[in-house]
Amino acid sequence: MLINLNQPIKPDLTKLTKYLAQVNDRGWYTNFGPLHQLFTHRLEEYLGVNNLLLVSNGTLALQVAYKSLDITNALTTPFSFVATASSLLWQGMETYFSEIDRNSYNLCPNKAEIAITSNHDIDAIVATHVFGNPCDVKAFEKLSGDNNIKVVYDAAHAFGVKVENQSILNYGDASTLSFHATKVFHTIEGGAIVFKNKIDFERAKRLINFGINTTNGDITEPGINAKLNEYQCAVGLTLLDSIDHIIEHRSELFKIYRESLFDIVELPSWHHMSTTNGSYMPIKLENIDIKNKLISDLETNSIQSRGYFSPSLEKAFEECHNFGVKNSQEIASTILCLPLHAYMTKEDVRHVVSMVKKSIG
Repeated sequence: MLINLNQPIKPDLTKLTKYLAQVNDRGWYTNFGPLHQLFTHRLEEYLGVNNLLLVSNGTLALQVAYKSLDITNALTTPFSFVATASSLLWQGMETYFSEIDRNSYNLCPNKAEIAITSNHDIDAIVATHVFGNPCDVKAFEKLSGDNNIKVVYDAAHAFGVKVENQSILNYGDASTLSFHATKVFHTIEGGAIVFKNKIDFERAKRLINFGINTTNGDITEPGINAKLNEYQCAVGLTLLDSIDHIIEHRSELFKIYRESLFDIVELPSWHHMSTTNGSYMPIKLENIDIKNKLISDLETNSIQSRGYFSPSLEKAFEECHNFGVKNSQEIASTILCLPLHAYMTKEDVRHVVSMVKKSIG
């Protein structure tokens, strides 16, 4: 039987249909409708945040955050999903790549500080909590204050994650979420931005509605359409009822993987004050040949895997300046993500582990 790399959560159709019936009865399908308002409130309450803005996908979440914060030149990580960097370039911003920490695989604060000191045009850091593993948020907080620059976190992998009992989304000037179907929590397509400051939230709310002020109808500046519709909010509300169980189960599978493989492969070092959500199960192999052999052996045994995140993004966007990214190049070429999703069992995980050990042992 095939063990999928990922398998999106299926909404309970009985619950979902009740929400959709409400939408049809009201005839209010988008434009900040009742479910949009309810979903926003419930997410803020669940995540422990304020100033949460729902948007139509995670990439637009990044773009709206940049625009709302008036970012023009950003330093970012080369080891992330392509949207982290391409969203900057799409908006015509000067984009710079800096080195990642060799152990956590997240953007390195020390290397970022060196880069910022050498280029005073950089006005923001865009860092990803890679695989749901929090960045060194305290270090970036100090870096931001010392250099008067903005910090945006791509938290697409980090739904529900906390550091020192605080939502990871409460760090930085803005944090973005993706609610794509492949994520721990989803609305099929969708996303959200959490802002530190209310004024940035209010501007972003206008920007995602064509720049229109919903209070008086005035057009304040050029905007776009990035609103989340009522049907997608219905999916989110339905799945939110079961998300605690989903995260608990995924985290348990993640723990089994790491305890079983810690002396077999390299694993990223996790933030010592962080919770986990089991969003991905990354392993690093010694070299490309071992990685390719493992991929082939797993495929032979009907087990999917994928080299997230490859290539290192400075290779995709050669026009961008980089400050030296050897760690990213090494990790990107030898990283592999093993299957991890809500429908897997402990037995599935143990089977995958046994195949990994057999292939590279």
